[in-house]
Amino acid sequence: MKRLLALGAALFALGASADEAQVRRALEARFGGMKIEGVQPTPVPGLYEVRVSGREGPQILYSDAQGNHVLDGSLYDARSGRNLTEERLRRLTAIEFDALPLALAVKVQRGSGRRVMAIFSDPYCPACQRFEKELVQVEDVTVYYFMYPVIRPELASHSKSVWCSADRGKAWLDLALRGKPPSASPACDTPIDKVLELGKQLGVNSTPTLILANGERVRGGMPAEQLRAALDGASRKK
Repeated sequence: MKRLLALGAALFALGASADEAQVRRALEARFGGMKIEGVQPTPVPGLYEVRVSGREGPQILYSDAQGNHVLDGSLYDARSGRNLTEERLRRLTAIEFDALPLALAVKVQRGSGRRVMAIFSDPYCPACQRFEKELVQVEDVTVYYFMYPVIRPELASHSKSVWCSADRGKAWLDLALRGKPPSASPACDTPIDKVLELGKQLGVNSTPTLILANGERVRGGMPAEQLRAALDGASRKK
């Protein structure tokens, strides 16, 4: 009985592998410039996840077994409301949180600070400003802000002034949350150029970009309630 089960499992794996190879061959033949990193089945029978390398990092497409129909979009689990594509991309783009150069970041702690996260944020990014209003509602969190002034680079001096302020955390929140530029001179030695280079190395293409404790990357903000759940989940996974 055990041999039959083992044989069945081996045949299933062989069949799945053959289907994945078929998808790869078909798509590479149809799209000669496509750089396919991997192919694997999805929870939907007959639908395959195709991981491709793009200028903005990993991307996910979906294909049938013959490579005749390709879908570019998000796959949802309608029962739970989960965005399976987004969850997969978080894992594919994850980095080691402890390897981040946190000394280059502005640290803001609320309450016990037991939950941690890092953010690449631009104080003049509208999505960042909206997210700050959600983030301020989250308690017991330590946030490391990598100031990433790419939206309005002509105002990068304001981020530099934050670093030169006596209370960097307060200066950042005044600027990013309240729109009040700091009064400190931007003439001190700041890490802004190093952060900009770090963002390029990590493929940070949008703000805000969140990095959770388990290394998962989230592009864009989220409501406070959802963020609390994400922070708790990341702490458990780490």
